[in-house]
Amino acid sequence: MQLPPVIYGTSCLGNLYQATSYENKLAIVKACIDNAPNGIAVFDTAGKYGAGLALEMLGKCLSDLRVDPSKVLISNKLGWFQTALLTPEPTFEKGVWVDIQNDAVQTISYQGIIDCFEQGNSLLGGIYQTQFASVHDPDEYLAAATTTADAEKRFQDIVEAYQALQHLKAIGKVQAIGIGAKNWRVIYRIAQVVKLDWIMFANSLTIHAHPKELIQFVADCAAREIVVINSAVFNGGFLTGSDYYNYTLVNKDLPEGKALYAWRDAFYKVCSQFNILPAEACFNYAFQVPGIKSIALNTSKPEKVAVNVAMATKQIPDAFWQMMQSRGLLN
Repeated sequence: MQLPPVIYGTSCLGNLYQATSYENKLAIVKACIDNAPNGIAVFDTAGKYGAGLALEMLGKCLSDLRVDPSKVLISNKLGWFQTALLTPEPTFEKGVWVDIQNDAVQTISYQGIIDCFEQGNSLLGGIYQTQFASVHDPDEYLAAATTTADAEKRFQDIVEAYQALQHLKAIGKVQAIGIGAKNWRVIYRIAQVVKLDWIMFANSLTIHAHPKELIQFVADCAAREIVVINSAVFNGGFLTGSDYYNYTLVNKDLPEGKALYAWRDAFYKVCSQFNILPAEACFNYAFQVPGIKSIALNTSKPEKVAVNVAMATKQIPDAFWQMMQSRGLLN
């Protein structure tokens, strides 16, 4: 597998937290195409994003822009199937997706993944197809288990879902299969029983949080020729100024909260000394770990695409990392 250094998330196309016009979505996709590293735009999408709205919008935007299908790679995370909206608001992730016209149900099984794959291609409109496929958030699916027996049953569901993906790859309907999750230990567990082409970490491997065991796992994946993609490198926005760490509000009165803010203040001081934006350092760190091939970016503002790509690929001097280490900010 050969991936560009930057791939694009599409949750904004599914009206994540806010509804946005089609014109804005078209401008986002156009900016992604125009700023695609190496001339190939890779989009990461899912049936869960807006209950399929992101898939529909991505396909429509690409079609309206008349993008050559050979210049696009689409990675579709499977496991949520679009259904009719029969309630005042969607039944999944309430308050997350705004102004959507459908609902979605989770279906992680052999046939469920086949159904999601076929529906995903239909929502994309037919011209553009899924080339990379994975099971969406298997860590959350396992975490919902109520008993030990339920947990084992859910893990078997995931294994069967990957058997479906392996079948799709064997008959040439997808090029590669992978996994994306926030809990890297779940990725590790699944990688022991499923042959993967790529893995994507979210919130797990950042300039602030980089467990030694995870670094070793990335190296092991590289040795097995598994492509590693890093996502959510700001720890949910905290590293660039938010008060939420991994999407949880930080309590400044607790010792762990105070430690997080103290680390961030010290990090900002080093960035200031080198005239480096914190985001630039976060992006660059993603490539400092041997085995990381790409990072995933997401934005709801078309004008930010070029800025983010430039930050993600900016080179940072070794002296910056040496000072980060000398001040105890890096392991």
